[in-house]
Amino acid sequence: MIYRRFGKRAADIFISAAALLCLSPLLGATALWLHFANKGAGAFFSQLRPGRGGKIFRLYKFKTMTDERDDRGELLPDGQRLTRAGALVRSTSLDELPQLWNVLRGDMSLIGPRPLLPQYLPLYTPEQARRHDVRPGITGWAQCHGRNAISWARKFELDVWYVDNLKLTTDLRVIFLTLRSVLRREGISAEGCATTEPFNGKN
Repeated sequence: MIYRRFGKRAADIFISAAALLCLSPLLGATALWLHFANKGAGAFFSQLRPGRGGKIFRLYKFKTMTDERDDRGELLPDGQRLTRAGALVRSTSLDELPQLWNVLRGDMSLIGPRPLLPQYLPLYTPEQARRHDVRPGITGWAQCHGRNAISWARKFELDVWYVDNLKLTTDLRVIFLTLRSVLRREGISAEGCATTEPFNGKN
């Protein structure tokens, strides 16, 4: 209970601040690399996401795709816009590092259910919506049990399990399993997709 109410946030502040300081050379180098690789589309991506209690915040990530469009002015499919540099950044999870700023601000936690799109909010069942009872995380129980390679329904089951079992030992286990997944580059994308398919309330 103490960890859930106070310790987790204290750890988030200390670790995110230290990580931003120590990783600043890597963050700078990655941003510069993506600036050129993304063909003028920029190195950073930001998007509104729902946080704890469904409160909307702006999430930051490294951008791994170009903004290339077809003859009608519409964005090309993800698979065609994902650059080689972007694919490497995604496979090593470097694209998630700017979210350390969100953690420091209090929008997110280091560990928790991944923040998804606001348009998904009305599609959740009451049970699935419980994933918003805690701060979203850079990594979480679902991410280290399949990441983008498992179904949405399974992700939400794992998210709710985490909400009910949030404690220090669970978070330590998530850290270990996440590091293992990153090193193995597991579950980076859904089968047949460059990233993952949108949630439609059924899948």
